[in-house]
Amino acid sequence: MALSRREALVLGGVAVAAAAAGFVGGPILLERTAGGAAALREASFADLSGRPRRLSEWQGRVLVLNFWATWCAPCREEIPLLMATREKYSPNGLEIVGIAIDLAAKVGEYARSMGISYPILVADAGGLDLMRKLGNAAGGLPYTVFVDRRGGIAQRKLGALRRPELEAAVSKIIS
Repeated sequence: MALSRREALVLGGVAVAAAAAGFVGGPILLERTAGGAAALREASFADLSGRPRRLSEWQGRVLVLNFWATWCAPCREEIPLLMATREKYSPNGLEIVGIAIDLAAKVGEYARSMGISYPILVADAGGLDLMRKLGNAAGGLPYTVFVDRRGGIAQRKLGALRRPELEAAVSKIIS
């Protein structure tokens, strides 16, 4: 069945519009993904002793970045699971890093009372900015980003982690 002249023009216009959208939108999407990886390499926050730490320190390891706050109940519930996961998988090259979006004094007190065994960094508004660059436009907590050994973002999770999904994500990246 042959297309009429009008149908051919409409389809041609749709094709041109789709190509233009891909031409304009594609680089923006790639920039966001690349920007997230670049933001990870460049990010620096103070640890609980006040010493600046760069996330690039853990390059070459599987990294689980967990954004959290002391006032966030689901965040606090994840901590024992994150500590157990670190203990289980650290011999395989895993590191958990908590990035607290909170006041340093509160974070330090809470970390000591919980006996948190993984590195904790304290972020100000820069932590919110990094979360957004890593795909959390809403800025919700908890937010977890799984980073492979090459520094690429392998997976993201907004909301509380559960043991099966955490184990599956870590196992997939480590293998």
